[in-house]
Amino acid sequence: MDLFLIRHPRPDVAPGTCYGVSDVGLAEPVGPVAARLRPLLPSGTVVYSSPLGRALRLAEALGAPRLDPRLREIDFGSWELQPFDDLRGALDAWAADPLGFRAPGGESAREMALRVDAALDDILAAHPDGAVAVVAHGGPLRAIAGRLLGLPQERWLGLDFAFGAMTHLHVASWGTVLKAFNRAAVS
Repeated sequence: MDLFLIRHPRPDVAPGTCYGVSDVGLAEPVGPVAARLRPLLPSGTVVYSSPLGRALRLAEALGAPRLDPRLREIDFGSWELQPFDDLRGALDAWAADPLGFRAPGGESAREMALRVDAALDDILAAHPDGAVAVVAHGGPLRAIAGRLLGLPQERWLGLDFAFGAMTHLHVASWGTVLKAFNRAAVS
């Protein structure tokens, strides 16, 4: 199977703002992003998407997406849409345990990865061959790529998925090959 991981375009949030499941808008139109990515996808590619608008709008421009709420971004709970500067006191706890820390009312990166793993299992079972595109967010895309590439969770944060770019993985019974990373990215 050829798996194309696509991060949504740049969101319209102030720099330094914590956002995860908040349904923020986009800072750029999806048309030009879709026009760059569409030629890179094989004909007949099945598209899955997070239901959050910033991913869904791009997924709709690429095809008829199948929505899966398990592909949404991490839930930062009461931190959502707060400036990181206002959270300085709590950021040390997050930095000390980036995978296990949970913002009040939110979820940890490990919890997010578990739900994304379940979505990935279903996608792999439904499409053992062919091409699948997943349009989602940085956290879920790190979890998918990290798992398929056999990286320990502690290393997933080093995978920096660019806005509006595509990563191509070839998934086989014997393992996964990274074919392209952040293709069609613009600075």
